[in-house]
Amino acid sequence: MNEASLTYWNEFWGSSQKPSSVCAWQFGAEPDKLASLVIAGKKRATCSCKLLYDLENEPLPKEGDYSIILDSEDQPVAIIRTTEVEILPMNEVTEDFAISEGEGSYEEWWDIHVKFFTSELKEKGLSFSDEILLVCERFELIDCNEKGKTLAGSL
Repeated sequence: MNEASLTYWNEFWGSSQKPSSVCAWQFGAEPDKLASLVIAGKKRATCSCKLLYDLENEPLPKEGDYSIILDSEDQPVAIIRTTEVEILPMNEVTEDFAISEGEGSYEEWWDIHVKFFTSELKEKGLSFSDEILLVCERFELIDCNEKGKTLAGSL
């Protein structure tokens, strides 16, 4: 976690008891657009490829986790809390979940994610299948800072 994220995290909690763990990350291929959708209340979910967690030996997200959302310049813009995690084959992701990602219709979600996961997997020498397991997370917005409000205003 970079210094700006750590400062934001500590200032948000102040003297309150803060959660023991937090991570900081950007959303997919369009971090600014996707972060602004979170801040505007249009994006309440995200998904990632489980195989990539396995390959990188990264722990899976779990309910109650906190994350600092970064913009394209790795600057913190918001804090979210994971409210639900489900692992599903991509071809079993529901329309409700896809729409909660805030990027349009189910068909738009499907097209965006096929392209994104195909590219991510190709970088690792792997092939895409519509049966790849996805880590599907729902979350709630906890806070956004001034930079985040400015970002959301650009929607």
